[in-house]
Amino acid sequence: MRDGYADKVGRVQRLQQELGIYNYWYYVADAPKISDAEYDILFRELQLLEQEFPELITSYSPTQRVGATPDSSFTEVTHHQRMLSLGNVFDHRELTQWHDRVKRLISGSPFQMTCELKIDGLAVSLRYEDGVLVQGATRGDGAQGEDITSNLRTVRTIPLKLLGHPPSIIEVRGEVFIGRKDFEILNRTRAEANLPSYANPRNTAAGSVRQLDPKVTYERPLDMFVYGIGESNIPAPPDTQWDTLQWLTRLGFNCNPNSRRCANLDEVIDYYASWLEARDRLDYETDGVVIKVDDLELWSLLGVSSREPRWAIAYKWPSKKAITRMLQIEVNVGRTGKLTPYAILEPVKVGGVTIRQATLHNEDYIRDKDIRVNDWVFVERAGEVIPQVLSVILDRRPENSIPFRMPTVCPVCTDRIQRVSGESAHRCSNPSCPARQFELLQHFVSRDAMDIEGLGSQWVNVLLREEIVKDSGDLYSLRIEDLVPLERMGEPLARKILWNIDKSKTRPLAKLIFALGINHVGSGVAQLLADRFHAMNRLIEASTEDIEEIDGIGTVISSSVVEYFQGASNHLLIEKLQKAGVRMDEGFEGEEGRKLADLNFCFSGTLQDLVRSKAQDRVRAMGGRVNNAVTQRTHYLVVGESPSASKIQQAKRYGIRIMLEKDFLALLKVC
Repeated sequence: MRDGYADKVGRVQRLQQELGIYNYWYYVADAPKISDAEYDILFRELQLLEQEFPELITSYSPTQRVGATPDSSFTEVTHHQRMLSLGNVFDHRELTQWHDRVKRLISGSPFQMTCELKIDGLAVSLRYEDGVLVQGATRGDGAQGEDITSNLRTVRTIPLKLLGHPPSIIEVRGEVFIGRKDFEILNRTRAEANLPSYANPRNTAAGSVRQLDPKVTYERPLDMFVYGIGESNIPAPPDTQWDTLQWLTRLGFNCNPNSRRCANLDEVIDYYASWLEARDRLDYETDGVVIKVDDLELWSLLGVSSREPRWAIAYKWPSKKAITRMLQIEVNVGRTGKLTPYAILEPVKVGGVTIRQATLHNEDYIRDKDIRVNDWVFVERAGEVIPQVLSVILDRRPENSIPFRMPTVCPVCTDRIQRVSGESAHRCSNPSCPARQFELLQHFVSRDAMDIEGLGSQWVNVLLREEIVKDSGDLYSLRIEDLVPLERMGEPLARKILWNIDKSKTRPLAKLIFALGINHVGSGVAQLLADRFHAMNRLIEASTEDIEEIDGIGTVISSSVVEYFQGASNHLLIEKLQKAGVRMDEGFEGEEGRKLADLNFCFSGTLQDLVRSKAQDRVRAMGGRVNNAVTQRTHYLVVGESPSASKIQQAKRYGIRIMLEKDFLALLKVC
């Protein structure tokens, strides 16, 4: 053994631990314990020791913030617990309606709420094992995201190793963002280097964490606030959201300090009003307030509707507005044939973003507001995201202006336009309309659907224009000789596209359902349909009553699904996809694969013989369903080590069987 080696090992370990703690006090707590010079001396000492003894370098060493080489792509990550999106409310009336709805669902009992500022950034998850960061991922579609671990390790407010006594497994969720001052400095630096300025902090933060080279991310002034827990095996988990935030802070996470626990709706409204006035004094962008039921036990009782939790809501800030002139009204034909009018505007900045187009929703919206070409109008970013025309400045209206009328024929295929009875929508009656096919095919190949990389809108347009394909089913008949002759295609790109098309055949059933472009069926509803029916042929045969049995799906969606599968052309498309080898089910093999059909399972705690995700896959592979929360529809709660006390209590309340891992494994063998 080298002389003094044991002493060097101890010194490296102490430096790694101490510098990690100093990082927390400097970046998270904003209360430095030592000077920058003292920190630099210790950091340099650790660097020299790790150079001398590279075997002592750990993944959580402060020297390893940037330790990965550039990657050519990001791999897919499956979230063990879905990362949910939030429903929105925009005024006190809608907030009160949400509050009253929650109160009814919990039998009229009063409840506390935790209010948190809604950070305008990029949602990510961080997974720690034995206190060490092992994975960071984007939210993606909520079920799958992208592995961006190397990039998130560069964010200084993200701990590489947790403080205190963390559980062996914990996944946390939060928002990555760039502060306003840092954003201004970043743009000044770019201007000095004759580089174009970035548009806004949110988009810059999102682009920064998706850099292929972590060194580029490291140079961006990223920050992160953590606001919740995903998968974990916490021995004694917090009982409330408020306690969760305090507990996460003690572990070393950066939780927003401006959160507040509110006893009633009046206090929530006061919190919102105070920050509506003060938000511009913050050094980071916000787009509203997130209000959560405080008692975590009630989360399980309230559950989730489609992809939004019933126990939380986002109360958005009022929209930012500007005045500009409307140059023209155009009409877009979507994948369902719906015609959507939109405004072509003189470019104007709204909330730091240049707006050139804005939605006009439908003919009724235009008529009610009397919007006309050449009007001067107020535009806003609704929910600070979607631009829309808010109102007209009538005293600036030019003479001889003409009211707008929706076209009577499709602007693309010239087929007749129908107004749907009982709706404000106008639709093209031609199922083969080129505009519909373009939107459908572009949707089909998109990342959240069949994820056929390389087939962007440009190539989708070319394939349709050259009549190489007529619908999405034709993609699976493409040959190399069909693609190579296309201008600017080339053989390498053609082979890549064909390979990605073939790979897409194995996409999960939920992705295929979403890819079909059924009216009112988003990715969340598609997952609910896949979880309920497990195979395309069962979904095709389902009645509206069968579909409406799914929690979170009502008459509008069920009718739309049934109507879609009644269409002859849609039947032919499904047959074409099936013949091409596209996956049409969740991997069941005859009746043996249906032994757990229609049974609902919930898991809690750490399993010893099976990783939880594998156990959940086994349930789904045998026709069962997996829920994150215990509800009255749950049949089995499978518990491992350190299960959630609230889930056990809920199971006992509903008379649900609590099953140990060995009993669960025995059930699988019997089945």
